[in-house]
Amino acid sequence: MSSSKKPAEYTPPASPSGSYYDLSDDDENEYNTITHTSTGRSVKLLFSKSKVYIHPSASSRDNIPGFIALLQQKPPSTTSSTGASSSSSTSTPPSSSLLLTWMPETALGDAYDTYVKVDLTDGDTPPRQTYLVPPPPSHYTTGASSLVTYAFAVPVSQIFSLLIRPPNLGWWWGSLIINTRAGDSFPALFFHDSECASTIAQSKRRQRDRFDPFGETGQLFWGGDEVLRWLRRYARVEKSHVEPSLYLVDPSEEDLRSFVAKPVVDGLVGKNAATVAAGGGAGMDPFTRVLKEARWNFLEKLTRVTRFTRRTAEDIIDSPKVPDQVKKLLRSPEVQSLQDEFDSARLYLARWAMGIAEQSERENRQRVWTTKDVMELEESSVGEFEILDMELGSMRIDAEKRKPVGLKEWNSWFDAKSGRLVVSVDEVKERIFHGGIEDNGARKEIWLWLLDVYPWDSTREERMAIMNSKRDEYIRLKGKWWDDVERRSGDEYWRDQKNRIEKDVHRTDRTIPIFSGEDTPHPDPDSTYFEIGTNIHLEQLKDLLLTYNEFNPTLGYVQGMSDLLSPLYAILQDDALAFWAFAGFMHRMERNFLRDQSGMREQLVTLDHLVNLMDPPLYAHLQKADSTNFFFFFRMLIVWFKREFEWDDVLRLWEVLWTNYRSSQYQLFIALAVLEKHRFVVIEHLTAFDEVLKFVNELSGTMELGDVLLGAERLWGRFKMMVEAVDRRNGVRGAGGEDEVGG
Repeated sequence: MSSSKKPAEYTPPASPSGSYYDLSDDDENEYNTITHTSTGRSVKLLFSKSKVYIHPSASSRDNIPGFIALLQQKPPSTTSSTGASSSSSTSTPPSSSLLLTWMPETALGDAYDTYVKVDLTDGDTPPRQTYLVPPPPSHYTTGASSLVTYAFAVPVSQIFSLLIRPPNLGWWWGSLIINTRAGDSFPALFFHDSECASTIAQSKRRQRDRFDPFGETGQLFWGGDEVLRWLRRYARVEKSHVEPSLYLVDPSEEDLRSFVAKPVVDGLVGKNAATVAAGGGAGMDPFTRVLKEARWNFLEKLTRVTRFTRRTAEDIIDSPKVPDQVKKLLRSPEVQSLQDEFDSARLYLARWAMGIAEQSERENRQRVWTTKDVMELEESSVGEFEILDMELGSMRIDAEKRKPVGLKEWNSWFDAKSGRLVVSVDEVKERIFHGGIEDNGARKEIWLWLLDVYPWDSTREERMAIMNSKRDEYIRLKGKWWDDVERRSGDEYWRDQKNRIEKDVHRTDRTIPIFSGEDTPHPDPDSTYFEIGTNIHLEQLKDLLLTYNEFNPTLGYVQGMSDLLSPLYAILQDDALAFWAFAGFMHRMERNFLRDQSGMREQLVTLDHLVNLMDPPLYAHLQKADSTNFFFFFRMLIVWFKREFEWDDVLRLWEVLWTNYRSSQYQLFIALAVLEKHRFVVIEHLTAFDEVLKFVNELSGTMELGDVLLGAERLWGRFKMMVEAVDRRNGVRGAGGEDEVGG
């Protein structure tokens, strides 16, 4: 339970003048000349990285900020003090004298400013100025402070491996877990790079110097890369080829045979192995590398290796120090599969994993209805709801309203002279909502109204003028990039957008006749598809999406947009018409593609509220299955069920949703209908997040659209009745507008 009292924020102490932690090079020969701890000892701070957090729980309020640091302690000396110090200052220190540590900010005291100074030091080598700090705990400490409980320091020589996950592959923050040769596993450390001043500065410098935030190799730069780089200054660090997330520290020959599984060059076994694996950073290219299989099968592979007997991956996963979200991601290949389909799914899940729990906690306090309220409401209104269920169960719509709207009927709704609509917009939308549109010939006309290309109150002459204007505007927008040869050949951002568009277009709806085949030579000899070829309609899709880039440069192209465009182009088969229809569609769908995923989060949170209201037992089961994030509906909602239904059914469904006849959020009732249709299987057989996700993903191509639409309409009727009943119970007059379900 959360407390209403917010804990006071920690304010680091001011740096004292002439701090005794800052020493010149001449002062570093004697560690013990400075006494500022009870033991009279201090250690040299070689490297530090700020805003590295421990996440004790699912709530970000409990996150503990701290520093990961590399420290050098004075090794035992068998010679004179001066001689030992001189030696240590002129040679690489042994790994046994180095400590990898994590300390919470609040435990640093006066040393806080020194850690910050070293963190902000710009350079690839230790600072010329020597900084001494109090020694950290040698292992876990169990003092009165709960923060100190998490602090640790481990000799580099005792580290067996690092388990490293970079950001943007299902996890918003990059993470690092240290495993020792004794089998100990320390708390997972999460790099909040967006808060770390040094990482931000380094990223900006990369962009300024190379115009490449991903570095020379295309790898994403993050704080974990710096930790690896500094460790490689003093120890050999080898990336495992058995499990790419595993890095071995000073591995033995047996370790190399077991984990690295490649020939080892003996001449590269020196301690200072900074160049041994220069290309094996902890980053990963999120744009060009497609995962072909689940990458978190850590246990499956490691348990085949006898060397790793003291601590298996299962022990790590089951460790109470690893957050639950990490455990689920470790175990769920279904998550990886969905992430491969949509880049934005990675970002959404990452943001959810780090913050949705506390967001739900806040919004739970704002719910109009709680599970208890619904139960009490149904118990006190049994007769009313029985009548409602009977009415919904026998729901019948006039047969005329169920007939698809054909072109002949559509034309009859307009004044012959002015071309203005003579029936109400609501009547038109109701007919399309219940009956759909008869064929593609009628769709070519009617879709332009549903997608706001034409105003509903326009005359024939006004529509002609609108279309002439829009055709001219489309040509102007396309010319902005088409005529700019220099930009097309030299603008890296533009080329990146073009490559991403081409990649998606060539795998979108290729079973549809208009998009199948490669009967046309590819116009771009630099394209990866040059040898394969293309067709004129695929090229039109690419041009349309590049032009939308000009129309909406703030959003640009995001994976999944090609799924929304292809049906519009296939039906309209006119580039200008298709473009403006797509622009109208994107006006309502843009929130699905926002970089911060706020639009998707908002919809899934609303769906959470709906299920909690409409089906409390099902919601309770989903809670037990850790599935009330509703991530399993991400794919369905982001492209409006495009992957779930057959082509013709998708066209029919989109027409229903475009009408906004019941609600601008009616897609959530479609999702709810899908869930309700399979509630028995979910409740009786699915008990975990990955099971629910796998089951829902595999519904693709198995559902009858008519049943889903009827189920959604029944659920809407029940929802409306419940809202009205709640309002009556609370003394509120009326149920409000049709769009009560949310923005």
